[in-house]
Amino acid sequence: METLIVQPKNKEQLKVLEVIFKALKVDFKTEKSTKKPYNPEFKAKMKQVEADVKAGKTTKIEPADIWNLS
Repeated sequence: METLIVQPKNKEQLKVLEVIFKALKVDFKTEKSTKKPYNPEFKAKMKQVEADVKAGKTTKIEPADIWNLS
């Protein structure tokens, strides 16, 4: 048989899924995830980049000029 990895977004979804699995007599186990999807430092950098783009703080480079940057 196959293993399904289900990732509910909140406790409500988790409870509903557990009820469904029990009703279908599907064996399941739960594990708390200790792994954060992204490093907080990386997330902060990405938010800064998004803010810069929204503020127009970007530089356009033509593909032909990519190798001529100094």
